[in-house]
Amino acid sequence: MSFMTWQSTFELDIKEFDDHHKHLIGLMNGLHSNFTNGSGKEVLGAVVGELIDYASYHFLAEETWMNKHKYPGLSQHQDEHTAFKIKIVEFRNDFQNGKAELTIEVLIFLMRWLTEHILVSDAQFGNFARRLSINDH
Repeated sequence: MSFMTWQSTFELDIKEFDDHHKHLIGLMNGLHSNFTNGSGKEVLGAVVGELIDYASYHFLAEETWMNKHKYPGLSQHQDEHTAFKIKIVEFRNDFQNGKAELTIEVLIFLMRWLTEHILVSDAQFGNFARRLSINDH
């Protein structure tokens, strides 16, 4: 059973971002799988790094889209992205320096943040796109 499962409620009807979210969920499942299988610190660190890199790519793509379409919630959305990136990069640095361990609590935090962000914040710009009939597929 997967740690995170794609749900139809996650759909924004913007294919690029739905695909990004599916990939992020896949990365989360990979991180969880490596964690539960007892992978070493090097492997876990690499997967965390991949998650950070892809999240950064995804956040920039969302923010570029929002700017292009003059989404009124852009600033607040950027703030959420920035706060998350700061927290996860800080965790990665502490993990690499032996000051933090990857725990189920960290995985649950990541899962909850991603789920809530998609269902609340991203859903708002998905609704914005629907109202304006923006179909960036």
